[in-house]
Amino acid sequence: MTNQKEMSTKYDPNRVEAGRYQEWLKADAFKPNANPDAKPYSIVIPPPNVTGKLHLGHAWDTTLQDMLIRQKRMQGYDVLWLPGMDHAGIATQAKVEAKLAEEGISRYDLGREKFIDQVWEWKDEYAATIHDQWAKLGLSLDYSRERFTLDDGLSDAVRKVFVKLYNKGLIYRGEYIINWDPKARTPCQISKSCIKMTKGRSITFVTHYLMVLAISKLPPLVRKRYQVIQRLPFIPMIRVTRI
Repeated sequence: MTNQKEMSTKYDPNRVEAGRYQEWLKADAFKPNANPDAKPYSIVIPPPNVTGKLHLGHAWDTTLQDMLIRQKRMQGYDVLWLPGMDHAGIATQAKVEAKLAEEGISRYDLGREKFIDQVWEWKDEYAATIHDQWAKLGLSLDYSRERFTLDDGLSDAVRKVFVKLYNKGLIYRGEYIINWDPKARTPCQISKSCIKMTKGRSITFVTHYLMVLAISKLPPLVRKRYQVIQRLPFIPMIRVTRI
């Protein structure tokens, strides 16, 4: 009588997948093949923010990328899927401040250097979580080339590009209406803001002032024609507060 091993009627991922991803990494299965005759193919993973854990949207997006990467690898391309993470400056700062607030501490209590240490601890914690989630998904990333947006090399590259664009006159510094976070006391992007319309005079005043200022710089004959301009009507003011 032969020994037969009974097959489970249900798929057990813990039993089947345990250790498999580590074997792939150990074998450098996700690194480019360095074949000079192979056509290159690469994808830079949209770097997730270290503000927290990955969600279903990340899982869906990276799964599609992994399908493309594995297909091209099997077709003989020299494939690189470059991993990385985004520091998400203001958003991460807000998360760390919220955590400190639960302990009755503010960033002003800690001071700049100690607060930065807290931010780096947060980054290390959630970067490790993201790595574990990537491993659970089985993503074929080349971790030997992983980058973080605050790496010295990337920071130098960003600075170089900004200086180059500034010298060409393609970017400039000047007055601009911004979204202001009154709690963090810093500008924030529109996607991190909650816009609420309220009645007020601020925009009306600014618009009227800028128009009067512009008219005052016109030649006298032209300026005289605009003396009949009356005060501008009220315009709703946009008040921005952080989500």
